[in-house]
Amino acid sequence: MKRTLLWLIRFYRRAISPHLPATCRYTPTCSQYALDAVEQYGWAHGGWMAFKRILRCNPFHQGGYDQVPDPPEPVIRRN
Repeated sequence: MKRTLLWLIRFYRRAISPHLPATCRYTPTCSQYALDAVEQYGWAHGGWMAFKRILRCNPFHQGGYDQVPDPPEPVIRRN
């Protein structure tokens, strides 16, 4: 599923996006954010993060620099 979603995002970036005006209000672009999120967090959580980002990318939001947060470090507990 992850590979399919990554392929779809890359297809959009190569085949569709060049024919549309540049309107993303963020750096990195929403499609790059989606690639990074899915690669780091997997298709479910990364896809959800990308979906929320795309919803924020509109004229009513300021935009700016917004990169995918680093995954949390695993916590090792000693008993």
